[in-house]
Amino acid sequence: MKRELLSSMRPWTLFMFVFLSLQSFAQEKGLDINVDIDKGDDGNLFAKPWVWVVGGAVFILLLVALLRGGGAKK
Repeated sequence: MKRELLSSMRPWTLFMFVFLSLQSFAQEKGLDINVDIDKGDDGNLFAKPWVWVVGGAVFILLLVALLRGGGAKK
């Protein structure tokens, strides 16, 4: 009885192993690497040097205005 069961299962096990190996290869995906180094206008305003120059100039003007206006008037 055991031999009959084993001999009847051989084609199904072979089919199952072939199907599982095909299934695993079908799920294999190749590498999809997309490296995009864009130095153009990406919307990052603080990476531009003119923003820092204008911001520094505004800061110095505000600092001068506050220090001059805070003195005692005679």
